[in-house]
Amino acid sequence: MPDWLLWGLFAVALAAGEIFTSGAFFLGPLALAAAAAAIVAAAGGGWVACLVVFVAGSIASLVLLRPLVRRHIRTPPELRTGTARLIGTSAVVVERVDGSSGRVKIGGEVWSARSLDEHAAIEPGTRVQVAEIDGATAVVYE
Repeated sequence: MPDWLLWGLFAVALAAGEIFTSGAFFLGPLALAAAAAAIVAAAGGGWVACLVVFVAGSIASLVLLRPLVRRHIRTPPELRTGTARLIGTSAVVVERVDGSSGRVKIGGEVWSARSLDEHAAIEPGTRVQVAEIDGATAVVYE
């Protein structure tokens, strides 16, 4: 099996591991370094060159990228943008909300909504909190 393919499979395995972990962003930078090593191997670099690129790429991406990503993930609500800004805000139920449907008004906009507790029903006029945004649906709770 060619070296570039082994490095490529290693990069894919690390990327898959990053997807299925809890968001520590540790395997992602290693996957980038393995992809760089795969490129070096495909260009004809020997195993020593690939290993050097992988180690240097791992250190560089962990030192440079990981702090940026972790800082972005921990952004306080006041600085969030897009739908992430809506999490934790309050809304008013305009159409009965249950585990599968309903509508709420968030900051002047009407959103489709569903209850965080799928067995709960929230009546119109009730003030709720936004737990998360799932696509174009606000997931709310009392």
